[in-house]
Amino acid sequence: MAVFRIASIWAAGPLALSLTLLSATNAAADDDLAVLDDLPVLDELIVTTTGFGTPRATHIGNVSRISGDEAEFILPLQPAEALNRLPGLGIQQGSGAEHLTAIRSPVLTAGAGAGSFLYLEDGVPMRAAGFANVNALMEAMDEVSGGIEVVRGPGSARYGSNAEHGLINFLSRPPAVDGDAELTAWAGPYDRWKTIGTASRTLRGEGLTTHGFRGSFSAYSDGGFRADSGLDQQKARLRYDFATPDTRAVATLTAVNVNQETAGFVVGLNAYKDPALYRTNPDPEAYRDAWAVRAAVRVERDITDDLMLVLTPYARKNEMNFLMHFLPGKPVEENSHWSGGLLTSLVADLEDGHRIIFGFDSEYTDGSLNETQYNPTAGFAPNQSPQGVHYDYTVKALVLAPYIHSEWKLTPATLLTAGLRLEYTRYDYTNHAPVGIFGRFLRIPSRDDEFTDLTPKIGLLHKFNDNVTGYVNLARGARAPQTTDLYRLQRLQVPGEAKSEELDSIEVGARGDWMGISYETNIFYMEKRNYYFRDAAGFNVSDGKTNHAGIEVELAAPLGAGFDIAAAGTWARHAYAFDRITASETIRDGDDVDTAPRTIGNVRLGYVFNAGAGRAELEWVHMGAYWMDAGNTVAYDGHDLFNLRLDYAVSENVGLFGKLTNILDRRYADRGDVGFTGPRYFPGEDRGLILGASLRF
Repeated sequence: MAVFRIASIWAAGPLALSLTLLSATNAAADDDLAVLDDLPVLDELIVTTTGFGTPRATHIGNVSRISGDEAEFILPLQPAEALNRLPGLGIQQGSGAEHLTAIRSPVLTAGAGAGSFLYLEDGVPMRAAGFANVNALMEAMDEVSGGIEVVRGPGSARYGSNAEHGLINFLSRPPAVDGDAELTAWAGPYDRWKTIGTASRTLRGEGLTTHGFRGSFSAYSDGGFRADSGLDQQKARLRYDFATPDTRAVATLTAVNVNQETAGFVVGLNAYKDPALYRTNPDPEAYRDAWAVRAAVRVERDITDDLMLVLTPYARKNEMNFLMHFLPGKPVEENSHWSGGLLTSLVADLEDGHRIIFGFDSEYTDGSLNETQYNPTAGFAPNQSPQGVHYDYTVKALVLAPYIHSEWKLTPATLLTAGLRLEYTRYDYTNHAPVGIFGRFLRIPSRDDEFTDLTPKIGLLHKFNDNVTGYVNLARGARAPQTTDLYRLQRLQVPGEAKSEELDSIEVGARGDWMGISYETNIFYMEKRNYYFRDAAGFNVSDGKTNHAGIEVELAAPLGAGFDIAAAGTWARHAYAFDRITASETIRDGDDVDTAPRTIGNVRLGYVFNAGAGRAELEWVHMGAYWMDAGNTVAYDGHDLFNLRLDYAVSENVGLFGKLTNILDRRYADRGDVGFTGPRYFPGEDRGLILGASLRF
């Protein structure tokens, strides 16, 4: 917790992502990055647009950002607590670090939940595209942050598979020019505590050469508010920055470890309200153990004044072992993969403010998955989930993706962007289990699969006046199937029927300032084909279609006398666009997709006091009602929660902080759906108080 962050939360200045140390020597280059002249609206810098610091006002399409200072003030137990303050996001927290994501979408599960969203660290995907993790946020290090940026809907041509419904880019904190050190500790209910530390140093060499170093860590322990549950999580990162007048480099090494005792769903209609049930754990044997290590080096080299080469080699390794408590028979899954790749781009700044980026991304992955049921199935359909090995396979994957991203300054107030990405994916699958049907599981012979996806993008931005900038953005998102979609099949499926999912999107938006209110708003419409999901009987559907339409609003304003207000709101309709009638479930064209609330909102009333030394914030979190099943027969009523946060700088070096969550102690569900045994829920927590302190040296 940075002692000096309080006053900066309301008016966060521009972010220098990785080249803080060379801000003076790169001043001329930074001037070129501002494509439009004299845009006073939303002047914070966005990195995700092109990979460089670009004013938010010139971003064609929606973009939201949580600064590093704001993230620290929020004090999230898990990243979802911070991200859900943004429009269009509805991440549902499960037990411990488990969660399911929605970004301009329903809350998606299984392969769709893993593959529809792209999670980045400094612009590099945290996982290989076909081996994504539905609980991907547990591998992010958000505790010591340079900010979090979110794009809703398809990403630009720079981003490929998984940047379909949206992307989240976690930015590492750069070394401070004069060095710094911080240590934070807090504690709360259920034997919950966390420590966070970071320190940096900058060394200046001969001429304008600089070297910057930062080391950061966090350790978190949670006893769990439900029986037989808990979470231990450790994270660490090393970052090195190097800069000369014509070369800049940033290297990061990040490691994350998770050990979780998992609490399963409580079962029965409105079971989350039952005092005898909501703190129980029907699956006391459930667990999740995982670790991940990733490294990346981004090197920028100025070839001429107008031409720059950017190379980013990277490597990753991760493993996970967990009990699939949500399935009949409760099998154990063990999965892992290692991967490496190279992101390459050539950036050409042309006359009259135009820019073209030619890029080529390549990646190789070697992964494995084993699913074994060690005990007989009790109760539901024991013959469908027999004891023994369900799946055992390895997959080698190759992804090659050339792309072009261009920006054209049509007039001093008008910017056109156009891009195109071609992505080729090849999977080499090897089966290590007996081929054929085993209960409801289908183990197919070894095979190869190839997918080629073309994703065009075009957008137009116009500055109407000093206070209003509008944009129109058309984009296609696509993703090759997840390896689990292709090779973890069920007995009624045909090998090779899964296709690349495609999503076409159009959005019209505006951002600016109106009577002192800073705002960004947009309307969007999207159509998705080849939607791959699991039905109520546990079988996979490979040819679904859905439509998505909505309005998103994000605003902030000072109120005077030390008060300010900020809000994010979404109204959206996510609907099926096909019919599918089976004995277990009825899906009709026009019905709402399950777990797709039409309204989501977050409002924060802040108060800065004692000459900026302290800040208090009252937060209202709104989750609208939604259908818990695809047939639209069982509903969750939604909820409204209130939280209070307080941060105070006792001195230049000491800060105190705290937060009170669920002030009114409401019974609510973090998630509700209908499973094999009927309505089921992840109950939300009781009222809780966290207190802590931070030291800065």
